[in-house]
Amino acid sequence: MTAIEAVTPPLVLADRMRKLGTETAFDVLARVNRLRAEGRDILSFGLGEPDFDTPKHIKQACKTALDQNYTHYGPSAGLPELRRAIAEYFSRTRGVSIGPENVVVSPGAKPVIFAALMALVNPGEEVIYPSPGYPIYESISDWIGAVTIPARLREENAWRYDIAELESLVTPKTRAIVLNSPQNPTGGMLLAEDMRKIAEIAIRHNLWVLTDEIYSRIVFDDPFASIYSIAGMEQRTVVVDGFSKTYSMTGWRIGFGICRADLAQQLARIETNLHSCTATFTQIAAAAALQGDQTEAEAMTAAFRRRAALITDLLNDIPGVRCVKPRGAFYVLPNVTEACRRLGLADANAMCDYLLEQANVAVLPRTCFGRRLETQEYIRLSFATSDENIVEGLRRMKSAIAG
Repeated sequence: MTAIEAVTPPLVLADRMRKLGTETAFDVLARVNRLRAEGRDILSFGLGEPDFDTPKHIKQACKTALDQNYTHYGPSAGLPELRRAIAEYFSRTRGVSIGPENVVVSPGAKPVIFAALMALVNPGEEVIYPSPGYPIYESISDWIGAVTIPARLREENAWRYDIAELESLVTPKTRAIVLNSPQNPTGGMLLAEDMRKIAEIAIRHNLWVLTDEIYSRIVFDDPFASIYSIAGMEQRTVVVDGFSKTYSMTGWRIGFGICRADLAQQLARIETNLHSCTATFTQIAAAAALQGDQTEAEAMTAAFRRRAALITDLLNDIPGVRCVKPRGAFYVLPNVTEACRRLGLADANAMCDYLLEQANVAVLPRTCFGRRLETQEYIRLSFATSDENIVEGLRRMKSAIAG
């Protein structure tokens, strides 16, 4: 018998892999970590992760849950006690009345985005989403075979939509509009008047709305507005939310979706196929987060409010840079078009490389946040870092840009 030589075959991927994007903030993080391992003193404004610890009472609830053997499978839709807690919290904060049957728990907020688009959008149907925007909206829509339609958020409008321009993108093939408010990467926020007008568009054209409200508790001067609170929208809206940002629980991977009960059953069915369920001990901790002391969560928001003003002022003090003050979340998207010209840099990507090499500062280029519609150059900074790091990082940036 002839021996068969073991040869590693070439990796031949399914065609759909060409459509799948990524979240490049993690690529930048890996690069930063490599440089730090080489001894470089890098200040990073890349990853959108609170620099605070998870509050102690939440961690203690998790430890207690483990001791009580919450280590087994749970319902795909989530533990009843967490779904009740979420329903009570959501009803109170959005001024609506929902029950546990409207809640689906998932390991992070991203699975809700994926499940909702999978459940509602057929290949060839159109999804309108914000640009610049969180890249996963575009990536997942492309992945499922939808036609992706970026809708421009405008710097001159404090990173809000031009509502007439938004409606002009709607066609007979449009199935859903994606909202994110407060927003990543701009720090912008849609106001109540924007939500009313977008609701009118959705109802008039019979569209679904997927609204990412993960930063709903991190707002500064204007009140948060949810499109779900508008009469009639509860039947055509899926809310994405979670615990990562408000309670600094990014590594816990726990989020939730809110929608009409018949759709919630379908999202739970997708969860059964994807993850079986969300880890039960983290769900007990999440319930404690909602029902327990909010002092630390409120202190985090206060810190982000202070940092928003600090980083905006420092950015606007750099020649060739201008920055809109954020209304929420913990991001700014300064315009660096003139700074690029002053330094002879081709674009924001080159600016990011320049700042990393010359100033030991890591930021993200606009191209990380979906297909661009504008001609100006932008970079994103996350101010989920200490005041001291913000001051030193912006000092380095000013020195590198102004000379």
